[in-house]
Order: sequence, then C-alpha cells, then structure tokens
Amino acid sequence: MIVGHDRAIDSWLAAWASRRMHHAWLVAGPRGVGKASFARAAALRVLAEAAGPRPIMPGIEVEADHPTARLVAAGSHPDYRQLERLERDRGGLARNISVDQVRGLGEMLSVTPSMSPWRAILIDSIDDLEASAANALLKMLEEPPANTLFLLVSHAPGRLLPTIRSRCRRLDLDPLADNAMTSLLNRWFPDEKPDRVSALVTLSGGSPGRALEAANLDLGPLEAAARAIMSDGDPTNSRRSKLASELGAKAAADRYAAFLAMVPALLAREARQTGGRRRQRALDAYAKARETAAIAPRLSLDPAFTVFQLGGLLASLSPNG
Repeated sequence: MIVGHDRAIDSWLAAWASRRMHHAWLVAGPRGVGKASFARAAALRVLAEAAGPRPIMPGIEVEADHPTARLVAAGSHPDYRQLERLERDRGGLARNISVDQVRGLGEMLSVTPSMSPWRAILIDSIDDLEASAANALLKMLEEPPANTLFLLVSHAPGRLLPTIRSRCRRLDLDPLADNAMTSLLNRWFPDEKPDRVSALVTLSGGSPGRALEAANLDLGPLEAAARAIMSDGDPTNSRRSKLASELGAKAAADRYAAFLAMVPALLAREARQTGGRRRQRALDAYAKARETAAIAPRLSLDPAFTVFQLGGLLASLSPNG
C-alpha cells in the first residue's frame, strides 16, 4: 500500500488523466521511502486502465486480483519489464545492471504492445546501471516508441548522466512524516509496544524500508553506539574501532548496509533539531556521510574503513572529538 506520498500520487494521476504523459519519469528520493513500490503501482495503473474494461478502484493502486496485476506478479505480462541487479551464480547480487539487460528491452520495444496501446519499463535502480548500459538506455530515451513509459528509480539523481536527467520528468518522494510511519508500523506490527514503535520511527528517518531493517536486524544498539559517538565523541578511537570490527565482518553485511543508511539519517535529524554552528557542522557532516554511503558499495570500499570514516563524521559533532 502506498502511504504518505499523496502529493506525488496526485501529480502522477493528473498527468495520466491528461493522456499527455511524459515518456520517462525519474522517481527520486532517499532509500527505503517506497520509490520502487510507487513506480510499480504507477506502471500497473497505466497498463490496467489502458487494457480496460474492468473498473479499477480510485487512486494509483490496482487490486491484486486484477488480471493485469496477476500477470505482472507472475512475470508474464508481455508489455511490462522490470530491470534490477541479477542474482549471481555464486550467490548475492551482481554489482550492476548490465548493458545486455538494457539491450534486451529492444525486442519488446520493436513490436506492438499486446494487451493495450501502452507498455511500461521499470528500472530499479537506474543508479545501478553500468556505464555502457546507461548509454544504451539513453538511446532508447531519445527515440522512444509511442506510448512507452519508462519509470526510473533513483536514490542519487545528481550522479546520473545529465543527458538522462534532461529527458525525464522528475518526481520526488520525500521521507514519510512520523505519523505516517507510526500508522504503517502499527499495521505491520499490531502487537508491538508503543515505545518500541516510537523507537523504530526514530530509527527509520521516514523510511519504511529502514524501519523494517531496524525491526529485523535489531539496530537499536547500533544506533545507540552511533549516537554516543555523536554526543560524547571518540578521542581514543575505541568506539569507532569497535564498530568497524563488528560491521567489517562478512557475516555483518546486512547490518553494515543498514549503518550506511543510518548515519546520514542521524546527521540529518541532528541538523533539523539544532541551530547555529552545530547545525552547520551537522549539515557538512551529513553531506560527506551521504556521499560516503553512496559510493562505498559502488566502489567496494572496505567496510571496516568506511565504518571508521563515518564514525569520524559522527564524532565531529562532539566537543570531545
């Protein structure tokens, strides 16, 4: 269910109702706020309504038992493609979405849509395209077939090729407000205690995906350690070293990924809640932390080194260093 993105939903539905849709949409925003879910719902809405004649409920979402929804869920809708990083033979996900995956769209684009006049392509995320794949996609965006809809999910749109950005209409999804997060968490965890829900809301930074990670990975102690560095500092480097050792192990890959998202969120919240010089320090640290968190997985930086580096940014807000 799409919650907390009414502005984006209204903008999308108005464009679709006009039937003068831009062919490429850049669905941008922080990780975990529901960009891929929104893009998938938008694609389903277009394909289902265009196929007719079955009535569809109001809003952006389509009932799960709608024929279009069932075909997409089964991976067998002829006019829908979703590109994402593939599973590797030795386990885990490939580092990038390959050029062959993008070129594979050519077959669908070369024929007339089957179920309606429309077809839709979702790429989750476009940030994961290797360079040659980005160039191949650009050619498709430059000369798209009629009634072809590209939905491009991006966590860091500023890093995309300017030529790709210029061919897209941008739709930003913001972090959810605390009340929307509380409503979601109460729905997901109806038996959870209110103080636990409140803690998850704080950890989430407005990201449902991050809230689920926090619930499943027991991130409370990790957040407490990060907050301690931010408030009390780490003059002997012992706190950072402990975190680096804990999160640098291969078995801690999921918690490490969560930490990459957690640190920028903590610094952003600190910037919102403080003022003066501390606010500026928090903003500077946030910008550096966000950049580090974005490039570390892409460049396969050493997790222990990255954690230590992020810990230094947290410590920069403490008078104790």
